[in-house]
Amino acid sequence: MNILQKICIGYFVALMIAASLNYIPGLTDENGLAFGIFALDIFDDSLHVVSALWALASAFISSRAARTFLILFGTAYLGDGIFGFFTGWGYLDLGIFTNESLGMDVSLPRVLANLPHLALGGFALWAGLRLGRG
Repeated sequence: MNILQKICIGYFVALMIAASLNYIPGLTDENGLAFGIFALDIFDDSLHVVSALWALASAFISSRAARTFLILFGTAYLGDGIFGFFTGWGYLDLGIFTNESLGMDVSLPRVLANLPHLALGGFALWAGLRLGRG
């Protein structure tokens, strides 16, 4: 198993943790916000689980499948984080299509809400493009 496949296993774990946040007592507040910052619904959880299973399958299929996952997932997740930062909504959960833009906001909650998508998406894209060469 090469480094890209190991990274995919890491993404499987991270995405399954993200999918479980609503179901761990004490992690959501009275408004249903995880860590008091962002809301996750069953659609978000489903996207996380499907992405996690895609990462796991890619890890075990081949190095090429792992690289493809990292590039495609990284691009989609990074883009979702960028949209979230500038509009308050992402596109993976169709939020930008169903909600009015909240506009640009550099508040701590907005940054923290989008940081996982920016960091995980950016790293996945970087790993797929940089570590996957050759």
